[in-house]
Amino acid sequence: MSALDQYLHQKLDERKRNQNLRALSAPDSSLIDFTSNDYLGLARSPELFDSITSRLEQLRLNQNGATGSRLLSGNSVYQEEVERKLAGIFKSEASLILNSGYSANLAALSALPQRGDTILYDELSHASIKDGARLSLAKRFGFRHNDVNDLEKKLKSSEGRIYIVVESVYSMNGDVCPLKDLVSLAQQYGASIILDEAHSTGVLGEYGNGLACSQGLHDQIDVRIYTFGKAMGVHGACISGSEKLRQYLTNFARPFIYTTALPPHSIAAIDCAFEFLSLNADLQEHLRKRISLYQQLTSSSNEESSTAIQTVIIPGNQQVKEAARQLQQNGFDIRPILSPTVSAGGERLRICLHSCNTMEEITNLSMALKMIRRDP
Repeated sequence: MSALDQYLHQKLDERKRNQNLRALSAPDSSLIDFTSNDYLGLARSPELFDSITSRLEQLRLNQNGATGSRLLSGNSVYQEEVERKLAGIFKSEASLILNSGYSANLAALSALPQRGDTILYDELSHASIKDGARLSLAKRFGFRHNDVNDLEKKLKSSEGRIYIVVESVYSMNGDVCPLKDLVSLAQQYGASIILDEAHSTGVLGEYGNGLACSQGLHDQIDVRIYTFGKAMGVHGACISGSEKLRQYLTNFARPFIYTTALPPHSIAAIDCAFEFLSLNADLQEHLRKRISLYQQLTSSSNEESSTAIQTVIIPGNQQVKEAARQLQQNGFDIRPILSPTVSAGGERLRICLHSCNTMEEITNLSMALKMIRRDP
């Protein structure tokens, strides 16, 4: 065993002892999906699949790959057309498509803040936000989750251009940021907001245009990041804002400049997904009804979340893994979230509701959860 493999073995063995070793496993199609981010069921929609196929044939998009970065050979008239459509949906001057939500957060946070600036991010922000902040030369500080008072304390001592980075809906808690209060603070202290709309895209707002648009605050937020691999059921992401922002990112965002562009199929999929949702807006209402039923049936569950993401806290990696195993044996695909993904003591079952889950399935799940909670 090489010196490197010995080190890797040691680190993996440490994970095993802490009951948090990760491993890949294919989803069991026989289980009822309560774990995926496919909130509106678009990823499994045969109608959307057919629409994408037809669009590719209609536009004669018979090229398998993008062939290069967008600044070389990977751009297209169609991709820019879809970006203009997205700008209209998200009520912004412009949008710039990137390969994933992770890449979009890296692009915005590594390119916009500069040396001498300050990034203030919610402590429960996604790893891509924290990684993007690390790539920046700016100072970076976390503030307590959804705590505007703690944020204001840090704003008072911030230097340079100030960036407040938050998520619309937090992926591990399912709760929503206090966006109106954040906007007021940003205006008071001359800060810019970078808003990650990953888990609100498709689910909230007209045509799925997210939290900021649904609250009429879109024109007061400088940078909004939308992800298409969750409720929209496809892949990719975009950054929406001013035309100047689009031009700046095209020139300075390394995750955009130095990567191969999305293939034509992905661009058509994004276009068709939003068109499909505009014709099936009732999917959002179906989801809201299922969230409401789940909350009625599980009064002791996550009271902070009114979204598709619900949680049941079961402290301890071994304990929460056992609870997930019991639920899977009862036919529900629910996964445990272990530390260090969440803080020790905050281990949980992350339950994702979907517009395609039946009321009976949700009722049966609530009964199974109650049985688990009775176990010593």
